[in-house]
This record gives sequence, C-alpha cells and structure tokens, in this order.
Amino acid sequence: MSTPSTGQSTQATPSTYPFTLTDEQEQLRKEIRDFAAREIAPNVSRWDEASEFPADVVKQLGRMGLLGIIFPVEYGGAGLGYVDYVLAIEELSAVDGSIGIIVAAHNSLCSNHIFLAGNEDQRRRYIPKLAGGEWLGAWGLTEPGSGSDASAARTTAVRTDNGWLLNGNKTFITNGHYADVAVVIAVTDRSQGTHGLSAFVVEKGTPGFRPGKKENKLGLRASDTSELIFEDCEIPAENLLGNLGEGFVDSMRILDGGRISIAALSLGIGRGALDCSVKYVKERRQFGKAIAEFQGIQWKLADMATELDAARLLTQRAAVLKDAGQRVTRESSMAKLYASEVAVRICDEAVQLHGGYGFIKDYPAEKFYRDVKLCTIGEGTSEIQRMVIGREILKVHPSRG
Repeated sequence: MSTPSTGQSTQATPSTYPFTLTDEQEQLRKEIRDFAAREIAPNVSRWDEASEFPADVVKQLGRMGLLGIIFPVEYGGAGLGYVDYVLAIEELSAVDGSIGIIVAAHNSLCSNHIFLAGNEDQRRRYIPKLAGGEWLGAWGLTEPGSGSDASAARTTAVRTDNGWLLNGNKTFITNGHYADVAVVIAVTDRSQGTHGLSAFVVEKGTPGFRPGKKENKLGLRASDTSELIFEDCEIPAENLLGNLGEGFVDSMRILDGGRISIAALSLGIGRGALDCSVKYVKERRQFGKAIAEFQGIQWKLADMATELDAARLLTQRAAVLKDAGQRVTRESSMAKLYASEVAVRICDEAVQLHGGYGFIKDYPAEKFYRDVKLCTIGEGTSEIQRMVIGREILKVHPSRG
C-alpha cells in the first residue's frame, strides 16, 4: 500500500516544457515553484475543506509581482509578457488551482480591462494598486439569467446629474467578497443589444454596492466565488470605463487574454494530476510489482503526457502571438478549449490510476478531479469556444458564390 500524500505535487515531469525557456523564465518558474511548495502546498487541504480564502498568500504574490505580471513597470507591474504569465499560472495551479484562478481573474480580467480600455487617469489611479497587490480586483459580466448570452444582461446603468446609477446582480464572480475594485458590465441602452453594454469601475465601500451570496462549490473552493449586488449604487461619471456602448466589445478583447490564462490553469491542474499519478504508480504494488511496470498503466501515462504537451504548445502559441501584439481570438479559444478538455481527461485518468485511493481525500487526485471541471466552463464554455473558433475559421475561408 502506498503512503498517502499530504500535499500537492510540486515536481514537474521531465517533459513539462517541450520548448526552450530563457534563463529568466527558468528562474521565474523556480521561484514560483519553491514558493508554492513552501507556502501553498502545506495548506491546500485545509483551505479546500474550509473554503478558506488564502488572503496572506495573495498578499505575498503581490509582493512577488505576480498580481501585475503582464503590466508595464511604469504602472507598477513586473513588465513581463503572456509567455511568463502562462508559466506562472501553471506553476501555481499545479499545486492549487484556487490560487491560479485568483491570480488569473485579477490580472487577465479586472486589471487588464482597466489597462486596455481605461484612459490614462484611470490607469494611473488603479493599475499600480492592483499590480502591487495593495488592491485585489474582480470582473463582473455574468448574471443569473445571462451567461453565454451577454445580451440578456439586466444590470442597468442610468445617467444621473452626478454620474451613473447602477442596479442589478452579477453572479459567479471570482474574488467577489475580497475585491477592492470591480469592473462591471451594465446595460446603458437596451435597444442596442450588446452595443448597449458599457463598463464601469466600482470601488469597494461605494454606497449601494456589496457582495452577496458566497457559492459553495464543487472545486476551487479556496477561491471566492460570489454575487455582486448593486442597489441604487451611484458612481462618478469618470468611472465609465472605455467608450459608452463598447463594454461588450472591450470584454471580448479582454477574454482573448483571459482564455489564455484559463488554458494555463488547465495545464497546471492537469500537470499536478499527472505528477501525482506517476508518483503513485511507482509506489503502488500489485501482483508482485509496481503497477508502473504494467503496459496498460504506461499507455495511460503516455496519453496523458502527450496530450498535456500538445495543450501546452497551443497555449504558448497563443501567448507568443499575444506578446507580439497580434489578434488571438482563434488561438486563445483553441488553447482554452483543448487544454481544458485535455485536463479533464487527465484528471479522470488520475483518479482511475489511483483506484479506490483516488476517491478519498488522503490523496490529491480527487481534488484535481473536482477543480478541473471549471476550466471547461469559465470564461466561455467549450461550446462557446467551438462557436468562436468556427466563426474565425469561416472568416479566413469564406464561402464562394
């Protein structure tokens, strides 16, 4: 019988990176891996069981520069790119996907929306606090009746003499209870459909703005997922983010980068599941030998590792193109779709390889299995990704009359 594992794996398989990293990237990877082993791994089970938000660790990640990794140094960021960002999210998520998604939602969604759509005053006001970890960010698009169909949004923003009055609810918001600032998408002209949606910055403590119900989740339980509630919440006119009516258009740009981060989250969870499986099959003995010696087991590991590397290459392709300033709608959707579905398969096989031990909390396989399913849902379901990819393909290969 194998000895139960008390924490998540922090050791990557030899084929983790099927391409060459720079010395700086290797150092970044090592620094995050060492931090995860020291500060995250010993607490994973406790955080998961209690649905405890790891506030102290999040502050430490801010001091390490990981809450502003993709933003320029002049705004208090680390000045790195999406390739580095993918490495960071993967390393964190290989130990605990909850940490990965906290960092991803903060960087890719809230902070990045302000950075890409905001004016210079808004960037100077918010990005340094977010990038340095002084503030945590949330991003509100989804509503109880508006998920994949953003045009069904009911949260409204009405002009007042002093600014805007917000009313409505957002749901499934990562970091909702702990966010110091949120970017919120609201209807400003219902007659215009998605072109009548606008984005606003709302700070914690604004009268009429509060977090609502905290969700009791299947997985990623240490990350906070909750409602945001707006009841006659008045905000200044200057809190309009981007142009009026372009909130949805800007959100789609934001999601191009966000989907890269969910692909990276998938890679990390999938890698964690593969690593703990390799460890287990080397230790578990049946019929007089380690089960790793059986061909059937080796074939499972081969498929898991091959698909993970393929997903990593798709994800890093999207990251490289993003860093080059290219449009990555197709590439980020492909990476997110494939990496998330591969990770689900890997985590399923990890439980199977562990047998009965994969079904109990003494081993990490069951947590990876619970955590990973969100990756095929968040920031656009697999079905939405296929729609996006299909549309992009048809743009390149139009029909001929």
